[in-house]
Amino acid sequence: MQKITRLFNRWSVLFFLVVLGVLCIVSFLVTIIFTGQRASAGLPTAAFLIIPAPSLTPTIDPRINYTPTPGGEVINGIGKDSIVQIHGTEGAGLRLRSGPGTGYTLKFVAMDAELYEVKDGPVDADGYVWWYLVSPYDENRSGWAVADYLNLVTENP
Repeated sequence: MQKITRLFNRWSVLFFLVVLGVLCIVSFLVTIIFTGQRASAGLPTAAFLIIPAPSLTPTIDPRINYTPTPGGEVINGIGKDSIVQIHGTEGAGLRLRSGPGTGYTLKFVAMDAELYEVKDGPVDADGYVWWYLVSPYDENRSGWAVADYLNLVTENP
């Protein structure tokens, strides 16, 4: 008990309170000094710039005139009822659209190595050949895709 009273006598408690008070005052002054310099320096506030993700097919005017590819039901081995695999998107995925053209709305993005069955096409629009693809495991995953990112897996005999 005597050791505690010797350790915490009134002078040590008073010294602790004075040091604590000095630290609080110094902290307050430092905060005011640096806040004042920041306000007077006119530093800009943070601003965010949202950059849209790149598209593998450029978007153009939605008023598109497309025509079926003349006489070609099979292009590079791909035809109706063929099974194709998405490739070459470098991880960005292939945008499947509601119609054959870059002006049509995006339905979803198919990733590399996914398999699809060709149900319609080919259609030539916007400088690309388009095929209508349907997923064999989910018919809701369907849309028009550019042939440049398709590899033939099998042909329907």
